[in-house]
Amino acid sequence: MTKLTLLGTGLMGAPMARNLIAAGHDVTVWNRSLDKARAIDGAVVAETPVDAVRGAPIVISMLSDGPASDAVQVAAMDAFAEGAVWVEMGSIKPEEARAHAARFAEGGFGYVDAPVSGGTKGAEGATLAIMAGGEAATFAAVESVLANLGRPVHVGPVGAGQLAKLANQAIVACTIGAVAEAMLLLEAGGADPGAVRRALKGGFADSVILQQHGARMSERNFVPGGLTKFQIKDLDNVLGEAAGLGLELPTVTAVNDRFKHLRDAMDGGDMDHSALFLELLARNGRT
Repeated sequence: MTKLTLLGTGLMGAPMARNLIAAGHDVTVWNRSLDKARAIDGAVVAETPVDAVRGAPIVISMLSDGPASDAVQVAAMDAFAEGAVWVEMGSIKPEEARAHAARFAEGGFGYVDAPVSGGTKGAEGATLAIMAGGEAATFAAVESVLANLGRPVHVGPVGAGQLAKLANQAIVACTIGAVAEAMLLLEAGGADPGAVRRALKGGFADSVILQQHGARMSERNFVPGGLTKFQIKDLDNVLGEAAGLGLELPTVTAVNDRFKHLRDAMDGGDMDHSALFLELLARNGRT
């Protein structure tokens, strides 16, 4: 059993906290909306971030973005236990991860950036893909805890985890766009999209996105698992990182513009990112 803290008990953080508790860990949770933290049975609920991190050798952050994580770190820095490790599992910019790691190093603390992929289903089933950046020894110190949440893989130095997540999000977004177009083509042409998805299983075109989000599109079920507004945040970060490297990513740029139309013109920011299908329907004059 490990004493640890998890900050942020939203769509992803709540099931992650429950899996850590089920694995036998002593878990303290904090969330800006405390009612969400109080809904985690078996956890100790902290009223403030300072109370949450005090005495915890491992602190897992599942906050919304880099500035939110930064604010909590600044507020609670004096309360961290000696030698504590901050595990950043939210999606932030690689440059933010490097800056945060430098801050923690000055205080004698460890830092691992370990964003995840797999959505709420992966969080609930403890099957998340976990991409971890940081020193090898620091990663080794938290690897067994992360293994209670999914499959952790060390992908390089600090910031490499976030870069891997950006690559993941680029693939996810572009694949959602391709699956949406395929599902509309099947519907318009009179084929059974569900039967086609079954037929494609195991082939080169198969993917979790085809099977899960293709079904969502056919069912018009856009209850959020991965929010459109967070997909846009990640794609903006992809394009910002690419610009800094002198790269042009035309497919990512095009699909990000479509997600932004869904958010801004169709009030779809809080829908699941598979709702890009609705943008495609509107583009084609269909309801």
